[in-house]
Amino acid sequence: MKIANETKVGILAAFSIALLIIGYNFLKGNAIFSSETVLFAKYSRVDGLAVSKPVLINGYQIGRVDKLELQTDGSIVATLKIKGKYEIPRNSIAKLESTDLLGSKAIVMALGTGNDFAHDGDTLNANVQKGILETVQPVQKKAELIIGKMDSILTSVNSILNPNFQKNVDKSFNSIASTLSSLESTSKKVDNLVGSEGSRISAILANVEAISGNLKQNNAKISAILNNINSITDQVAAANFKQTIDNANKAVADLQSIVSKINNGEGTIGLLVNDTKMYDNLNNASKNLDNLMIDLKANPKRYVHFSIFGGGKKDK
Repeated sequence: MKIANETKVGILAAFSIALLIIGYNFLKGNAIFSSETVLFAKYSRVDGLAVSKPVLINGYQIGRVDKLELQTDGSIVATLKIKGKYEIPRNSIAKLESTDLLGSKAIVMALGTGNDFAHDGDTLNANVQKGILETVQPVQKKAELIIGKMDSILTSVNSILNPNFQKNVDKSFNSIASTLSSLESTSKKVDNLVGSEGSRISAILANVEAISGNLKQNNAKISAILNNINSITDQVAAANFKQTIDNANKAVADLQSIVSKINNGEGTIGLLVNDTKMYDNLNNASKNLDNLMIDLKANPKRYVHFSIFGGGKKDK
């Protein structure tokens, strides 16, 4: 039986279309000759997730993302197609995680526990984890701040470490080195002195120890002597104070008797203080002396006579 050319062309065309469909689905990851379980997961955001992205369990692909649908509340529902008959517990979590540094995302199944498995059309719990770059961003910001601070510190250090400062630092280190060498020589001299005078120092320390031992043994006697001295000084001080008070009282009594005698007009001082005759006589003598001085100035020849040749006439 001979087949017509049109029939051959039709069979070839049907075979090509079927092969094209199979290849397209194969490239998309659709299972053609095996059954698939359809599950759903709801996310608040799906950055980096796209259709045909893998669904993984411990890095092993068990399915793919078949569809992404935006809901009225702003959430996104992802349709997951699981190849074969994998038993996934209903309390499993479909995590949206990064798979590389470029931000590509995949659905990673965190398997739950129990024998209650998800069936076709069930919705799994979903969780969106931060991407690698999002996790690194806080560390990057801190690193940038630290680098900025280090840059400012290095700038300050460069401004401080100028040639003059370096010269001063070198001089300071040289001075410190010379000082340390002087201290070292001094310590050597002290060591030599201690070594040469060790016997004398030991003798001095032995004498000091003996003196301290004697003082410790005679502590009671020394305390008694100090107590006696203290009592003697107290008695002397008390005696001197009493004698001073008695002398002062006696002097005050004598002064009071003298003042009473003066007030009563007894003795020379009393007469001078209480008798007005002496005052009158002194006043009159002062007046006479004034008159004499006035007359002497007015008539000096009356009182003084002299001649060059030793002779003169007396006034009549």
